[in-house]
This record gives sequence, structure tokens and C-alpha cells, in this order.
Amino acid sequence: MITSVHNPKIQWVRALQSRSKARLDEQVFVVEGVRLCEEALQAGWKAQIVFYTEDLNARGQAVVDSYHSRAALIEIVSPHVFHAISDTETPQGILAVIERRTLALPEVFDFVFIPDGVRDPGNLGTILRTAGAAGVQAVFIPPGTGDPFSPKVVRAGMGVHFYLPILILPWKEIRSHLGKDAFHVYLAAAGEGQPYFLTDFRVPLALIVGGEAHGAGGQARQLANRRVFIPMPGGGESLNVAAAAAILLYEVVRQRTG
Repeated sequence: MITSVHNPKIQWVRALQSRSKARLDEQVFVVEGVRLCEEALQAGWKAQIVFYTEDLNARGQAVVDSYHSRAALIEIVSPHVFHAISDTETPQGILAVIERRTLALPEVFDFVFIPDGVRDPGNLGTILRTAGAAGVQAVFIPPGTGDPFSPKVVRAGMGVHFYLPILILPWKEIRSHLGKDAFHVYLAAAGEGQPYFLTDFRVPLALIVGGEAHGAGGQARQLANRRVFIPMPGGGESLNVAAAAAILLYEVVRQRTG
């Protein structure tokens, strides 16, 4: 049992929890809690190491045992140590360091989402979760957007990372994936273009929403060949970005399934 927070493995995990560069350099990310560790396991994502406490429930212990059978390193830690590596206020007693991989894009796709400059992890994770539920086939993460594999984003995403292609790309590659004139690229911009409910979303499309503080950047505005807005008859400067994303995504769902 690991009982010291100064143990090298514990120091390593704490660095992964707090530093995007560490996660990127190691090509791993941290998953915490029984449900998310279970979903990663069921989706076939490989764990390098799993940490757990003695009071872990039976469901969590089954996850640990399954990872052990798949050659993951297993470490039992004291409650004090687990609190030191946990990113939650009420830890469930299981945490896994998962090897990162990029899920392949479908051969044919026509529904892409681009959160440009969205840095708040709760908003970004909620957007990813909603995008997955709405049937988005890929999310492109451009420069200046938060790390989609940070602990808070992964937790807010509720398992979406394990089945939705989430690609961190420069704008040049985003343009290449969308092709010249192949996609209608819609930017959500207050008061610009036309109301979202008058827009035809049954075409191949990419939706862009801008970040909380400054909206979409110049590259996004240049890429977008159309503008849409969400009317706010009750006033207010803007909607929360995750709420705006949900409204737009589910208008696409309504039009394509209705």
C-alpha cells in the first residue's frame, strides 16, 4: 500500500491532474470514479495504472480486477494519499491513468462541432457531452480552446471521450477536413446572420461557437461562411456557451429527424 504523498507515482499523477503539458507529453489522461473507469474499460481504452482504496465498493473492485486482468499496474493507496491525487471533493476511491488515443473520423461525415476559445472546463465538458448525445460525428478543438482531456472536462463529459472523435487540430487541418465549399460552416454570432430556426441544417455542416470571454476568434470568423444567432427577446448580452451549443445542436437533430 502507498501511504506517502511523496511517492514518485503519486507525484506523477498529481502532475497529470494539474498540467496539460504533462498529459500531452505522456499521451495519457486521468479518469476518476467508478462509472467513468467502468466506461473506459468497456470501451476498450487501456489503463497504464489504477489506484484504489480498500473501502472501494464491489462494483469498483470488479473494475480494478478487470484492469488487472488486462495487464494494468494496480496500486492500493491510503485514503489520505487518494485525497491527494483526487480532483473531486468526494472521491469514490478509484482513479485510472488512461492511454490517450484519437478515435478515427468516419469515412463520410456531415456533422461537426467546433468550440473556439471555450476555456471553462465545465462548459467544454458539457458541450462535448451534448455533442455526443446529438449525434455529432467529430469535434475539432482549435488553438486557444481548453484541454478536452483535463480532469474536469473528462468528468463533465460523462464518458463521451470514449466514443466521440475529439481532435485537437490547427486551423489549417480543420479547413482541410471540411474541404473547400463542401461544408456549410455556421458561426453562432449575436445579432449576425439569420435566426437559427430559419436556417437549413440538413446540409453537411460545421457549427462554431465562440468562447465565454471574447467569442470566436479571427480564424473562426474567416472559416465560417454563414452566421446564425439565437434571439433573446427577454434581453441580456449573451447566453452561456454550453446552453447556446445545446440549442443549436438540437435544432440540427430536430430538422434531421423531424
